[in-house]
Amino acid sequence: MSCIFFLCQRCNEPLKLLQKVSAMHGQPLDHASPSTEMPVSGEPQARPSCRPHPDKGGKPKESTSCCIFTLLGETMSLRTLNTIQDTVIKIYEILSGQKDVDHPLCVDCTDNLLRELDAQLAHTESDTQTYRSFLERELLVSEEEEEALQVRLRAELSCLEQEEAELVQELEDIHHHHARVASELEAAQAERKELHQQEQQHWVEYSALKMKQMELMDQLGSVENQLEYSLRQLRLLKETSVFNTTFTISDEGPLGIINNFRLGCLPSIQVGWDEINTAWGQAALLLFSLSKKAGLQFQRYQLVPYGDHSYLKSLTGDGALLLLFSDGSQSVVVNNKFDCGMKAFLDCLEQFVKETEKEEGCLCLPYRIHGKEGMLEDTWGSGECYSIRIHLNTEEEWTRAVKFMLTNLKLILEWASFKYCQN
Repeated sequence: MSCIFFLCQRCNEPLKLLQKVSAMHGQPLDHASPSTEMPVSGEPQARPSCRPHPDKGGKPKESTSCCIFTLLGETMSLRTLNTIQDTVIKIYEILSGQKDVDHPLCVDCTDNLLRELDAQLAHTESDTQTYRSFLERELLVSEEEEEALQVRLRAELSCLEQEEAELVQELEDIHHHHARVASELEAAQAERKELHQQEQQHWVEYSALKMKQMELMDQLGSVENQLEYSLRQLRLLKETSVFNTTFTISDEGPLGIINNFRLGCLPSIQVGWDEINTAWGQAALLLFSLSKKAGLQFQRYQLVPYGDHSYLKSLTGDGALLLLFSDGSQSVVVNNKFDCGMKAFLDCLEQFVKETEKEEGCLCLPYRIHGKEGMLEDTWGSGECYSIRIHLNTEEEWTRAVKFMLTNLKLILEWASFKYCQN
């Protein structure tokens, strides 16, 4: 049989049963607590402690004593039909008020309860003594004193009623004030909600503007970078000589070369007429560009650069075309168009040199130009003159003449680059 534990109804501490109760439940004897302790089990099943319960032999054993309180917590092995009926009858008696239930307490809780009851008893006796003294004094008061006391009490009651009315009016004012404050609070909350919505809208607009600002800053940075690159390219272009970049003249060796096209022909160095015509076209383009940059209008001839078919147009007479290209078949003809074209080109070059010498006076060329005769004089060397025509001339002298012309063009090109490309 399992042990049954009883707890105090106030502190839930386990109770120490009396010797006869312990013997009744088959538990070993322990130090007995006073008879004020009431055993209660923590088990959920209820039964009267005075009822017999079966032992190991299956026969009921009568208890030598009967407890006056209800025991709760019979073990599951002891649940029989009799115990269940006894429990139901006991609960019915308790609920119908036919039987009082004592609540078991431990020693400490019983002592505390007794002290509390003693204190309540002392307080009650004090109140009784006070009431008795007031009653005795009331019997000793005369009718005049009682009337005066009633008058004084009525006056105090009237003052208290007036004070109560004032307090009621003040309470009503407070209620009105509270209602007004509540309405103001509601209005303030509505305004706060509206301001919160406006703030949210403001942040949305701010974010959109911030994004747009960032995009514009990116565009501005890109434009500034492009501007800086363009200014750098502009400075580079200003520092770059257009003439030196476009035209390259080399006078080293027996032949003059312009833009990698040879101008001239020697028995030991054969040059095709296509290359010679192209070289004359480059020279015509150079002289035409220099005249436009200097604002010079040629007299007697109009220079027309046209690649390997460039020519000059006479401004006097019938306006004949003077060619700067040939296929070599006109070399035996006196005053052929190719010789006339080279002579006219030399005349235009002489006009340009004279015009620049009038303005600057510092353009000194190593080879003097005689445009009307079509000759170039070596003033810095032997002093001989060389004809630029092919008729009645040798290849060596003609090649030297066109080389002298390209040398003068090279010096004029450097002068023009310094004058017009340093701004």
